[in-house]
Amino acid sequence: YNEYKSYLRDYGLKMKLNIDGLLVHFPYQYVYPEQYAYMRDLKQTLDAKGHGALEMPSGTGKTTTILSLVVAYLREHPAVLQKLVYCTRTVPEMEKVLEEMRRLEECYASSNEELGFVTVGLTSRKHLCINPEVVKMKEGKAVDGKCHSLTMGWVREKSSHDPLAERCNWFEDFEDKGKHYQLEPGTYSMEDLRRFGQMKGWCPYFVSRAAIYTANIVVFSYHYMLDPKIAELVSKNLTSKACIIFDEAHNIDNVCIDSMSILITRRTLDRAKDNILSIDKRVQDLRAKDERKLKEEYNRLLEGLRQAAEDEQNNTYLSNPVLPSDILEEAVPGNIRNCQHFLAFMKRFVEYMKCVLKVQHVISDTPASFLQTMNTAVCIERKPLRFVTQRLNSLMRTLQIEDMESYRALGVIASFATLVATYSKGFSIIIEPYDIRTPTIYNPILHFTCMDASIAIKPVFSRFQTTVITSGTLSPIDMYPRILDFRPVTTSSFSMTLARSCILPMIVARGSDQVSISSKYETRDDLAVIRNYGNLLSEMAAVVPDGMVCFFTSYEYMENVVSTWVNQGIMANVQKHKLVFFETQNNSETTLALENYFQACDSGRGAVLMSVARGKVSEGIDFHHHYGRCVIMFGIPYVYTQSRILRARLDYLRNQYRIRENDFLTFDAVRHAAQCVGRVLRGKTDYGIMILADKRYSRADKKNKLPKWIQEYLVDGMASLAVDEAVQHAKVFLRRMAQPFPQEDQIGLSMLTVDQVRKLEEIENGSKEMDPSSE
Repeated sequence: YNEYKSYLRDYGLKMKLNIDGLLVHFPYQYVYPEQYAYMRDLKQTLDAKGHGALEMPSGTGKTTTILSLVVAYLREHPAVLQKLVYCTRTVPEMEKVLEEMRRLEECYASSNEELGFVTVGLTSRKHLCINPEVVKMKEGKAVDGKCHSLTMGWVREKSSHDPLAERCNWFEDFEDKGKHYQLEPGTYSMEDLRRFGQMKGWCPYFVSRAAIYTANIVVFSYHYMLDPKIAELVSKNLTSKACIIFDEAHNIDNVCIDSMSILITRRTLDRAKDNILSIDKRVQDLRAKDERKLKEEYNRLLEGLRQAAEDEQNNTYLSNPVLPSDILEEAVPGNIRNCQHFLAFMKRFVEYMKCVLKVQHVISDTPASFLQTMNTAVCIERKPLRFVTQRLNSLMRTLQIEDMESYRALGVIASFATLVATYSKGFSIIIEPYDIRTPTIYNPILHFTCMDASIAIKPVFSRFQTTVITSGTLSPIDMYPRILDFRPVTTSSFSMTLARSCILPMIVARGSDQVSISSKYETRDDLAVIRNYGNLLSEMAAVVPDGMVCFFTSYEYMENVVSTWVNQGIMANVQKHKLVFFETQNNSETTLALENYFQACDSGRGAVLMSVARGKVSEGIDFHHHYGRCVIMFGIPYVYTQSRILRARLDYLRNQYRIRENDFLTFDAVRHAAQCVGRVLRGKTDYGIMILADKRYSRADKKNKLPKWIQEYLVDGMASLAVDEAVQHAKVFLRRMAQPFPQEDQIGLSMLTVDQVRKLEEIENGSKEMDPSSE
């Protein structure tokens, strides 16, 4: 970034584009044709005050494109659009967005224009806290719990009278001096916020939390917008005149479903019962010492939930999952208003849940049927269940409980009670006697599963002016409006303009011995298929320089294949050319493997990284330039189709949205395969080989679901190759990529200057004038 800033200062690097009458500052010397087209579609979406779905090829500067256009729109139309909320999946992605925003600020500054915007990133306490006593806990939930125990209103009140009581000085100083402080214009990354907090003596997390309401641009995780338990605390007061961007949104439906689903085991219920007994004891103690507090709480609950929850935001334990606002105005039902009655109600509910989990076979139920059966069996009605989360929250505030983490199990049960009583459609209750990971050990599990992704995202679409879902792998793009139940004003899938073909997608359908290769269930254990997969890896490792990444359909499949390769001597051949590293289900081990993989690539030794589709590596890691010259996708990453949860969702999609089972399964598998192979290309100066190793990719129903920018370079001659043919094509491709490729060769084709953009506009305007249908 400092090199960029110096270059900008010395050479005056800047670009101004006219996007349908809007002057856009662009922080680079050239613009890609797809960036220009993306800006035009994004502006149309903003003008229409509607929603959009836009697919843009990987590595073509999507983040810069979005920021440049929306920032210009914010400046030009401040009464129409007031805020940009940029949602990312991971913290590193959030930092990249903030870095690009810094570049854009410098671009404005180089034109002697002050942008005057505040851009702030918000993430968890674990990444922002500067209190040494809290930070040393490391684990995210533990950090949150410790922070809550230091910032609760009654804890602070107690510490004000007791000098020896533990307190957070950073939070206290923020409350005293920084609560209404306006950040100066600029971009604030996590490191900037920590540095600012150290300088001012204020808590960076709460500085960031307060700033998101006044900042022009906010960058945070999907969950702050989609998970109702978090959104209620963080984003509920954001202005409706905002543009919400969900980047890398190819998997957004699964994020929505996970945020609304709950899993309950016998252990959860046992802990919840202990939590109730603990709270009951605290109530008895409080009744003996100060019964007035319990009476005051009772009176507050008579007024309605919203008044009862008007305490400090830091005292909130469990935000209600998704209660309609009209319910929040009601008074809590009489049978759970008294704290003793409420605890008795919860004991009865937990005991009933224990009985429900005593199953010997799989049970599938609907929320309505579950509630009716429960009402008949133990006389628990639907209405009080809807208020359980808020009632529990109120009681825990009254009892001044500090250790929130210890009561998490009871919170899970309360969330389940509220959700099951609130939603009659879009959810399913599935009770299984055995965990799929340990099918021989009796361990009943209740899955309260959301089957409709639109439930979580519907408040975003209905509340905010413009919402855009975007990614490099949204194909087929028409599927997303159906499963998210919204009507976009723009849906576009952009191709990649290249001055040279720097990607080589290939479908390898058979081995050199002409035996078909596939990961389908019937042939996945076939030694000939596994051997041919191994030969593909071994021969590619011998010709591809630097780094290679291999993706398998599951951890189990990867272990079985690799162990067979070891027995067949294939791994020894691979290791003659490259070091081999593995992604595991342990995050620390995977992080260490990645560090060593990058080091091996940097040293020139070369490396192969064995990974899994839908894992950490496939979603959040970029293998740019020499870190990824070839990606091999072994098989088609179908989700486990015997899962009862998946079967329930497929039935729902078929009945509700008329989406056929096979269409959705193929869509889901191909989007993850595209996401895996797309890791290899991170820019137009990059190059790489994409190998889809399964004969089924040759079929039209699979191939046509690949992103447009991959399909364009997947010629028919590359759609059904043998291993030896693929290796020969790879050699020719790599030899061609090794030739000098000056930037001048790209100008006018894959990179446009301002003058070339103007000429393009003139041509388009001329064609519109000649076309009578455009009138």
